[in-house]
Amino acid sequence: MNTDILVLAEHFKGEATEITFEMLGVARTLAAALHGQVAAVVIGADTARLAARLGAADTVLAVEQAPAAMMSSESTVPLLQQLLARRPARLVLVAGTNICMGIGAKLALRLQWPYVNFCKAVNATDGVLTFTSLLFGGKILADLRLPDNRGIVSLYPGSFPPDAGQSERAPTVEKIDLPVEAGRVVFKRLIEPDATDVDITKQEVLVAVGRGIESQDNLSLAEDLAAVLQGAVCASRPVIDQGWLPLTRQVGKSGMTVKPKCYLAAGLSGAPEHVEGMKNSALTIAINKDAAAPIFDVAHYGICGDLLEILPVLTEAIKARKGA
Repeated sequence: MNTDILVLAEHFKGEATEITFEMLGVARTLAAALHGQVAAVVIGADTARLAARLGAADTVLAVEQAPAAMMSSESTVPLLQQLLARRPARLVLVAGTNICMGIGAKLALRLQWPYVNFCKAVNATDGVLTFTSLLFGGKILADLRLPDNRGIVSLYPGSFPPDAGQSERAPTVEKIDLPVEAGRVVFKRLIEPDATDVDITKQEVLVAVGRGIESQDNLSLAEDLAAVLQGAVCASRPVIDQGWLPLTRQVGKSGMTVKPKCYLAAGLSGAPEHVEGMKNSALTIAINKDAAAPIFDVAHYGICGDLLEILPVLTEAIKARKGA
């Protein structure tokens, strides 16, 4: 039985993304349990430079294709199917990101293999692999076992340490020529958010607002507090959907994942989709009128009250403390 683990390396703007190294670290664990090897596949232009960074893989399969700003399931899935026909593998790891969206599911359909989506954890004991899948935005965690340890697994980004998949070793690189199928969906261009906006993923302090902020006019309360804390304002999806803040400020499953030293959640209920993006904050402080709000379950400190009354008081108190 073939026990190779195939990792589809994700890249963006010519660089391997962090989830690629997360996958390689997981692949090394799985390969050790199955007594197999790890092969990474790089699809795109300038594969030689990308392959050089994937030293955690035993072999890198380089498939040179015309450059594109984003990977596309329309072209990637047929290539992977052809590649697996030539180089059989037991497990295929793909990134559960917007870049690789749809690749794992479509490949599983073509191969008639089982598929594990949103994998958050992996356990390998006595050659038996168990994958923990995140369902319904985190409301359910399901432990799954694949028949004969064979299938396709989509890893949820940020769930595994990327350091485990990084190595200075020079991998063996094998160039593979594969014909490309013409897809019905063609990628034309990438529209990126305004680069002049603040990067909330690099902020040490974030003041997050949700529905409880009530109106765009009240955002100044959060902005004043963020200013005295030398931080930035971010929000949950309902606030972003109203157009009160740009998309670059959205925290959650469909937005950014942040890990600040302090995350002050004002008027946020604590929906699983939002918590997924901020649960690793070093310190979480919640303000909500509803004492039963789920955000208090993940907060280190909580204030049950009206944020419209509390934020100005908190801002003035911090100003006074700094002035003293």
